Formats: sequence, C-alpha cells, structure tokens
Amino acid sequence: MAIPDHHADHTLEALGLAEAPRDHPLSYPGVWPEESGLLDGDRLLPLTCLTFPDRVPVLAVGSNACPAQLRHKMREYELSSPIPLVKAKVTGLEVGVSAHVSGMGYVSASPFRAAGHTRELFLTWLDPAQLAAVDASEGVTAPAGAYDRVLLPAADFRIELESGAVLDGAHLYVSRRGVLHDGGGTPLRHPGERPLLTELLAGSPRLRKLFGSTPEEFCSRARGDLRLCAAGTRLFAEEGWTTASGLEKYVRGQQTGSPGTGASLSPPLM
Repeated sequence: MAIPDHHADHTLEALGLAEAPRDHPLSYPGVWPEESGLLDGDRLLPLTCLTFPDRVPVLAVGSNACPAQLRHKMREYELSSPIPLVKAKVTGLEVGVSAHVSGMGYVSASPFRAAGHTRELFLTWLDPAQLAAVDASEGVTAPAGAYDRVLLPAADFRIELESGAVLDGAHLYVSRRGVLHDGGGTPLRHPGERPLLTELLAGSPRLRKLFGSTPEEFCSRARGDLRLCAAGTRLFAEEGWTTASGLEKYVRGQQTGSPGTGASLSPPLM
C-alpha cells in the first residue's frame, strides 16, 4: 500500500495532524491531510495505489478525514490495521451541518445534495472490522443514532480519483435528522466549529440558556451530557433551523458486495 521514506518524518505529530476533535471539540472537523496517504498507527505514509478491491470506499465529509480522529476511533475498538485515505473530486455533494448536537461536544458535519457542485473530499477505504467500528461511532447500529450509511450510485454522483479513475459507487454517512439551513431554506455549509457555534448561539436565546454564550461553554456543557445534547437537537427543530439534506432517498438496508470495486455493498460486522 505504501512506501515508507526513512529520511522523512511521517508521524502525525510532525505533519501537524495529531489533534483529534474528540479530544478538542472546537478543532472540529480536525486537520485533513494535504495529500492521499496511508494511516498506519501514528504515521501517515505515501500511497502507491488509490483503489483497494478488498475494502469498502467511504466518503468522509467531517472528522473521518482527520487522521487523528480515525486513529482515536480505531484505538477505541483495538484495531491497528492501516487505513488508506484517498483524495477524490466528488460532484453532487456539499458539506453541511448535521441538525444534532453530538455527545462529543460539537455540532458535526453532514452532507447535502448539491447537484452539479464539485468539491474535494477524502475516501477512507475500510476493511470489515474498521467499517463496523466507524458505523458504531456514527450511530448507524443504534436505533437513536445520529447517522445512516448510504450508497451513492455513480449515476447520481461522480467520484473521480487523482488518477482520473471514476468509482462506480461509494458509501456516505447521512444525518437522520437532516441539516441546518441558512435562514432561507438552503442547507448551511459547515464553516468550522468556532464560527458555527458563534453564529448559532447569537441566533437563539434558548440555545444560550442551555449551552452558555460562548463556543467554549457550548463544548464544555455538551461534552458527555447526552440529555443536554438531545435537548439541543430538539431545539434546532423547534427553532425552525432544520431542513432535508436531499439524500434521504438513498437511505436503505445494507446489501452484499463492495461498491467501487464490484457490483454491490459489503455489510458491516455487527
């Protein structure tokens, strides 16, 4: 998968990629790499290929593109196998704001349908155990979880790798509660955690009563308080801030196979 350069320092610390939003909520979505790479423990190594037939491609729109966050999640499940992160140009999506407050202490990202729009995202190529771990971290396996995992078909979304190769599909995590809008019904693009929380708190006295008046207070109060986070999530809807992502029609049960490399989907291990 990768060719280590023994004359270069590929540690996350040296690359400025060592801070995980799970430890520092206001850093959400975390720092993304500048180039494709292989996350191998504490290192991000160069890649020699961009597709992995024995793995499932999953688009990252938030902190799952942050190597430190991925490392944090894998360690939680005692997984140590490497994860390829591959840059891709994706047409049909943009990164919005999930209409829920995370127990990690931040308001996270969620994609929305943006026909004709192209932006650069990362693909994480996950093995079955890694996929199950990320599914669990996103609440896919929980009835009250925050996200569903969906398949984006090539007929509706173009996913082009740096090599020019185009995938025949990829997975994506979509918020079950929709996304926040900009006040006019258009989904709001996630601007980063500090400006997002500053804007949300300024717009709602009720939100300030729950979470305080600053982003720091918000993160401190939200972190680990699931009851308060649920109240904040309800408040988003009560304030009329939520809208559909346009991706709801892709939500469906898991199938079998491996999108991007074959005819169908690969199910997570539950």
